Amino acid sequence: MVNLNLNPSVPTLQRTEKMLTDIRYPLIAPFATAHIYWDDKIKEVVYELEEPILSSEEKTNLEKIESAMLDMVNINMVVERDEKSLEEYVDRTLKLIISELGIEVAEESYEKLFYYIYRDFIGLNEIEALMHDYYIEDIECNGVNQPIYVIHRIFRNLKTNIKFTNIDKLASFVEKLAQKTGRYISYASPLLDGTLPDGSRVNATYTTDVTSKGPTFTIRKFTKVPWTPIQLLSFNSLSPEMLAYFWILLQHKSNILITGGTASGKTTLLNAIAFFIPPEARVVSIEDTRELNLPRQNWLPSVARTGIGGGGVGEVDMFRLLKNSFRQNPDYVIVGEVRGKEAYVLFQGMASGHASISTMHADSVDSVIRRLETPPISLNPGLVNSLDAIAIMTHAIVRGKETRKLREIVEVVDVDKDGVAMTNTPFIWNPGDDRFYFKKESKVFERIEMKHGIQKQELEKEFEMRTRLLYELFRRRIMGFDEVESIVNEYYKNPDAVLGRFGIK
Repeated sequence: MVNLNLNPSVPTLQRTEKMLTDIRYPLIAPFATAHIYWDDKIKEVVYELEEPILSSEEKTNLEKIESAMLDMVNINMVVERDEKSLEEYVDRTLKLIISELGIEVAEESYEKLFYYIYRDFIGLNEIEALMHDYYIEDIECNGVNQPIYVIHRIFRNLKTNIKFTNIDKLASFVEKLAQKTGRYISYASPLLDGTLPDGSRVNATYTTDVTSKGPTFTIRKFTKVPWTPIQLLSFNSLSPEMLAYFWILLQHKSNILITGGTASGKTTLLNAIAFFIPPEARVVSIEDTRELNLPRQNWLPSVARTGIGGGGVGEVDMFRLLKNSFRQNPDYVIVGEVRGKEAYVLFQGMASGHASISTMHADSVDSVIRRLETPPISLNPGLVNSLDAIAIMTHAIVRGKETRKLREIVEVVDVDKDGVAMTNTPFIWNPGDDRFYFKKESKVFERIEMKHGIQKQELEKEFEMRTRLLYELFRRRIMGFDEVESIVNEYYKNPDAVLGRFGIK
């Protein structure tokens, strides 16, 4: 049987000058490879998916086999079984069809046919390999005869060599997406918003009445292995001091709100700083679509569910999930994104002592306060005082390259009855020299000192030690998920041993 390596090792990529870019790495080994390079004809960096090349005879055989396969594939088998069972199922079915059709196939040709059959019947057709690219965040199709674009973590927007040239085939693919999300799409109901079995979010349209270029889809990929704090340091998205600050805040159960525009890196930062939650703490998360992936065992993830039909039968929204979460004895509550009435419950929880982290679409502290205090949230200004710090993420162009930055961390000192906020900004990014600056005067540190009876010098020393440790991990290129989690957890139990191992005194 052909063995597909659907999870090859993740390469470490660094962005180079555009014209020097020429990178290959495996997606589905040994058949599918990503090739990112500078295309001198169109003067831009492109993403080329390299797959096995079929001869004319192999193409004819594949068409015959796929036609026969449509009548034989057991849908339940495709949906429910693990990867190994699916590969065995495809292998048995493919060999049976080849035998019945009387086709002579060489071993090398069989391996290529197996790959395409698996891709088209078990996977997501032309984009299946892209779903295995660790560095891809979004996959975007704007219609028929349009190149598919991807958002790459290192190179950002890239045009691919993949396109759907037949509108019926594209419509059929959108129907397949709907089926995999457990939703329904048709001419009468031409919009799709759902979640794939792996947690990736899908938004799609079905007719030219809605999108003039034909059916479209956008897939926000679910990252099985999230970025670690040290990886964010390697991208220069923030500083070691910022991470050490979050580490101390989370240890002492402070409340943090991460804000920014669309795709500015809010959830990425949330996932990264969640590494600093004490290992024994119980975490409950609430999301409308699954994006969080926390490095811990004592974690109860909850996802909102939409209802069936016009009456919304069976709907479980974030408001109900959040209300219920406080009965689950959480040490920390994480809400993927606050938009509406669930914010009231979240801030009530903050006020009652439940440490909380969440994200929100807003680009400044003033816009955060306005959103919280106006409909549909309509929060009492007094409750906003429960918030300790607001981290503001932003898109930025640095030396001609698109990147993400933690623009500033703002502490909420006080919000008066009129909704006017008094703030303190201990950390800020300066776009002029692309450097991060900080000051030692932290109002949240003062709260921690008073609440937990910690001396100021002791907290400042802890801040310095953790900053040095995080920088040392970055310097030594220790940034893997398991490695970073292990070091952070060990630090909580025996900090002196960890610091000593890295030569920090």
